[in-house]
Amino acid sequence: MEIIFCDASYSNQILDIFNDAIINSTALYDYKPRTMESMKSWFENKEKSKYPVIGIIDEQNQLLGFGSYGVFRAWPAYKYTVEHSLYIHRNYRGQGLGKIILQKIIENAVNQGYHCLIAGIDSANEASIKLHKIYEFEYCGKIKQVGYKFSNWLDLEFYQLILKTTIIPNEE
Repeated sequence: MEIIFCDASYSNQILDIFNDAIINSTALYDYKPRTMESMKSWFENKEKSKYPVIGIIDEQNQLLGFGSYGVFRAWPAYKYTVEHSLYIHRNYRGQGLGKIILQKIIENAVNQGYHCLIAGIDSANEASIKLHKIYEFEYCGKIKQVGYKFSNWLDLEFYQLILKTTIIPNEE
């Protein structure tokens, strides 16, 4: 296995992982599978904003999982906070890949000078909650019945990690 920074050449594999999560889980609160066209703009936004897409590939260059982060809220005072997500291919879950990706997300966010990392996790996603607690993310609260999918109201929990950064913040 190798940790990489994914570029648009991984769009098909990322799209497959995204769409599996949309169709079969509440990891994403989307209803319809994403399109290849949406992946183009997704990657353009990541590149323009310098948000990494961190992946793990096997010896055959198959993407086993990936994670990234992006804007938490669009107002200037939130510029030191990012919200992240990570997804593991359905055939490779439970093998510790989420730990590897989350560690790299944390390292990269620190290196880019971010101060706070946010995770919005469906309250039924016990594996993701457990993973974030391993990395000392702190539970911040639950928004009840904020989403509706698979004929159920979904609760969204928020976790945060304050990062040890050396950047001196500014209000510019």
